[in-house]
Formats: sequence, structure tokens, C-alpha cells
Amino acid sequence: MRHRCALFVLGALACAGGPPPPAPPVPLRALAGEISADELRRDLFAFAADSMRGRETGTADAERAARFLVQRLQALGLEPGGDSLYLQRVPLERESIDTTSRFTVIDGTRTTELRAGVDIAPLINLGAGVPPTKLRADGEIVFAGYGVALSRPKRDDLSGLDLAGKVVVVVNGAPAGVDSATRATLESPAAISDRLARILPYRPAAIVVLLVGDAPGMFEQVVQQFQRSVVPRSTHAMVSEEDRPLPMIMLGMATRGSPLVPARWPSDDRPQQHTGRTLSARADQQRAPFSAYNVIAVLRGSDPTLRSTYVALGAHYDHIGIVKSVDGDSIANGADDDGSGSVGLLSIARALAQAETKPRRSTLFVWHVGEEQGLLGSAYFVDHPTVPIDSIVAQLTVDMIGRNAPALLYTVGPRAAPNRQSRRLGAIVDSVNALQPQPFGINRTLDVWNHPEHVYERSDHFNYARKGIPIVFFTTGEHADYHAPSDEAGKIDYGKLARVARLLRDVALAVANSSARPR
Repeated sequence: MRHRCALFVLGALACAGGPPPPAPPVPLRALAGEISADELRRDLFAFAADSMRGRETGTADAERAARFLVQRLQALGLEPGGDSLYLQRVPLERESIDTTSRFTVIDGTRTTELRAGVDIAPLINLGAGVPPTKLRADGEIVFAGYGVALSRPKRDDLSGLDLAGKVVVVVNGAPAGVDSATRATLESPAAISDRLARILPYRPAAIVVLLVGDAPGMFEQVVQQFQRSVVPRSTHAMVSEEDRPLPMIMLGMATRGSPLVPARWPSDDRPQQHTGRTLSARADQQRAPFSAYNVIAVLRGSDPTLRSTYVALGAHYDHIGIVKSVDGDSIANGADDDGSGSVGLLSIARALAQAETKPRRSTLFVWHVGEEQGLLGSAYFVDHPTVPIDSIVAQLTVDMIGRNAPALLYTVGPRAAPNRQSRRLGAIVDSVNALQPQPFGINRTLDVWNHPEHVYERSDHFNYARKGIPIVFFTTGEHADYHAPSDEAGKIDYGKLARVARLLRDVALAVANSSARPR
């Protein structure tokens, strides 16, 4: 699942209902092959092995993972669904900061160099649809405290400060005297967007957000994106500095003795002008184009009329690759994220392909690339579909479906998607779940379009929903091993993973065998 930090930054900048369908006359599972925990365990130990090196988009490791999927699909006899047999080429480019970049604080006769990727990380790309930030900044440093307006304790950190044309430094934290709930909110990743939204109207030259609390892991995530950022390939020249409407935005860690904070910080956290102290920032950007690949296969439907329409099932096969070592392990295996969804789709493909009676509609299987870099593979697919986009009647995404309590399953989309476009599909999921031998206790707390965790926007279903396609996103939720080297195949609950895959298989069958679209 895509990391939430980028979404919080983006947030600052930037189907008619009806009764649930009747219960099927026979159990849907009787119409397809079985899905076993042993099969899933076998596949995931191979797919999330250290030899795959974390399957990072743009590496030979991701291409190795794609070949693994293609070989299985060929063995099952599914139709190729890409533009190059089972592959769809996704044109991307890697953006990085050149070693010529410089970030310098000057205070009188004292000059301090800030190390890119260590002390500070410029956010040079905020995602599709967001204007680019400037790559240059010069200005006097203004320390804006926590950038908050509070009644208890009473303080308004931006009041009386001259921020226009200045380098505004703000701490993503909380002052002394706030209660624990407020502190947790003010130190959360979501609070970054609130601070940016408050500061941007003052038209600063740059904004530096310093992280505190449990933020080192988040800063490392941002640094990794900063060092290995992947974006859609552009056919245009680099945007000139004059045509970049947003100020330079940087993240760092709030540390005692940093030239970006008051000399006596954290005991002195008052907003204040650092008269005579300036920041000069130069970020030199490089681009390197490459091709990544979605993996796509089709199980052709049996109905002469409905076989030209599709139920789409999706997962992402990429992960985040090699990360900072933890206890000697630097390979982020991504067994749950989203190895679990990837092998789950393989098991469904086999179960449906080996069934005596094929579904009436066709089934479209898409393993997306680049999800961790910003939903890039799914964005490309929906804009360059290999089947007519309006022939996709529903899309079901699975991402992280192998952990946490045995009965827990989250669904997202029936409530969060616009125009009630996924309500009917959600009713089908509920009906099919009720018929399972062990129904899940479906949790809908994440199914809110403005939920603080922004889950509706964080996996590939989101791009299908923006095309008006009914979607449901299935996940068993985050855990302590999220985006860490410890997300390994040995920690997966394979019995639960098999149950989620069976539910997805049965929902796909219910939609595929219905004459009506789920609208």
C-alpha cells in the first residue's frame, strides 16, 4: 500500500442504490476450483523471497517478479491481456537530486552545509495534478514554532510574523501543555498538510517542515522517495524555475543544535525571526527514462453477449526494495504488501481457469507496477486500457490481506467513492460474505473519503474509481511490519489469506454471472 506521507502533502496543495441482490441458488464456491493455504504459502515464499530484493519499480528485481507472474499465467493458459503479450509497457522516469545540489545556512560569518537526504529532503515531485515546487530558494529564516493556533495553551504561532519571501521553518509537533490526544494529532503525518495550508497563503520563498516524535521512520521513507523518485515519463522539457508556482518544500528532523531552530530549542519554541540567518537552497534535478510493466491476463467468459465485458481484479506486485538495515536485514520483502494480494490473485486465476463452467463475463487480472511510487501502473492502465474502459463493470483490489485478527477485513469504496457509484457492488460483497462458511466481520471505519488515513486514495482502486467504475478495496489493515524488512512470508496467516481470496473469487463470480452491471 502506498505510504500516506505523500498524500498528506498532496492534500494541502492541491451508483444509484437498490436492494442487495438475491442469494445465489447454489454456493458460488461450487462453480470454481478450491483455494488452499498451502498453495498460497508455496507461492508467497517464492514471490517475497530475499532473492526478489523487494521488487522495487524500475529495478531488475521488479522485472523478475513480473516474469514469475507471467510464467504462472502461461501455465494456466490464460489469454495475454497486455500490449506485449502479458505485459503492458508503462513509460516512467527516475528523478533524483544531483550531487551538485547545495543547502547552506549562513549566520553572520558561520556557514553550515545541510546534507541532502540526511539533514534535509526537498520534495521535488508532489504527484500528478499538483504544480511543481521551485528548485531554488534564498531568504531569511523565520522560525514559526509549531505553526498552530490553540486556545489551550493560548498561542497563535503565525500571528505577527512577516513570512512573505522568507524561509519558514515549522515543527510538526506540539507545545508543552497540550493533552495527549492533541499532541498525537499535531505530531501525526496528517498535520503536515494542515501546516502547509496555513503557511502557503503568506507566499514564502520556502517551507521547511521539521519532524519530531515517532517521525524518523517517516523521514526515512521520504528520503528514500527523494533518492529514488519515480514519476510518469514526460515528453516536455524540464519546467523552468519561473513556471513553478509553489515555493520550495523540504522535510527534516527537528534536532537540538540545528541551524534551522532557535539556539535553545526545544526549551525555546517561540516563533521568532532569525535576523541575519539565511538559507540558500539549490536542488539540481536529473531524469532517467525507463519502462516498467503491468502484468495483465484475461479469462474469457462463456456468455456470447457478456464475454465482451469484464470483472477486473487487481493487486500491485511492486514493493519498496532495499531500505535502511534493521538488525542486519535491509530487504523489504513486502510479503503482505502486496505479495499477499499478488499470490491471492494467482490462486483465483487458477481456481476460475480450472472450473468446469467459466463465468459468463470475462475476468481481467491486472498486477500493477509502481503502486508504491504513486499508483503509477494503475494510472497508466486506466488512461491506456488494453480493453475498452467502459467494458469494465467492476474492479476489486486487494492490498495487504494476510495479517491481523482472523475475522477482521476492511472494505473501502461503497461509501467513499463519489456519486454512490460503488454502493451496489458493496451490497453484493455483503451478500456473498454472508454465504461464506466463515463470514468476515467487515469493518467499514476506513470507508470515508476524508478519513485521516486517506485509505480510499492509497491503492490502485482509486484510479478505477475516478473513471466511474464501481470498486471495492479489500485489506486486512496495517501492522508493525508495514514497509519494514520484517514484512516476511513467515508472518502471514495463510488460512486467513485463503479465506479472503475465496471471498474475492466468489464476489467476482457473483458479478460475472449477473446480467446487470452493479450500478
